[in-house]
Amino acid sequence: MLWWLIVIVIVCVGALLYLRAEQNKRNARELEEARADARASTERLGGQVYQLTPSNEAARQALADASERYNAAGSQIDRAGSPAQALLAKQSALEGLYYIRAARTAMDMDPGPPIPAIDGQDIAGQVDERRTIAHNGRAITASPAPSAATPNYFPGGRVAGRPVPAGWYSEPWWKPALIAGAWGAGSVLLFTTMFAGMSGVAYDAQSFEDGTGEAALDPGTDQGGFDTGGDFGDSGGYDTGGGFDSGGGFDAGGGDFGGF
Repeated sequence: MLWWLIVIVIVCVGALLYLRAEQNKRNARELEEARADARASTERLGGQVYQLTPSNEAARQALADASERYNAAGSQIDRAGSPAQALLAKQSALEGLYYIRAARTAMDMDPGPPIPAIDGQDIAGQVDERRTIAHNGRAITASPAPSAATPNYFPGGRVAGRPVPAGWYSEPWWKPALIAGAWGAGSVLLFTTMFAGMSGVAYDAQSFEDGTGEAALDPGTDQGGFDTGGDFGDSGGYDTGGGFDSGGGFDAGGGDFGGF
């Protein structure tokens, strides 16, 4: 009887080890597939970052941002230890491709083929009218189109847990939250003043503050968006390195973002 018990234990342990080995193989395969998917988007981005030459400030800034996302994606792929982390790298690359598309638009070029949506875009909405507001003693402009006055593009999505509408801006008012991972005082007032009543931004300041966006319209919507203020920000990839020099692009008339 004891002999049979020993055999059963050995068989169970062997089966457990086999299942664990198969699970490890499956996890490794899924990770490699996710990395390959992220690399494909990153390579597509890299091919365009170094081929385009900006002809105006809006295009230059968009290409600088694309270069940042390219470096971020490469760093994230190298460090990815799970499919979810590899997906973050792909999101970085896709965001970079939106900046490429913006640069081409700013230079009156064919924007190119469609790009898969990035997390949070459908929540964030988009600027659909030109609007200038006064905030902390300076004018901030939002526009649906690039211009010398609005050279800073954002593709739409979450920044530090809150939705930022896609559009062109006179300054990157979301940048402090992207760097710090949290929004400062005055950000809700800025949002209210800038976007209140704008048809392309169908949520109010409370939804902006809560980070729920379209949940104000549909409480049942799953808002599991892409938080660029978390893992995305700590990528080590926002150093443009050998890419485009973005110097001065984020200096919003003195660089004082403290009032946000």
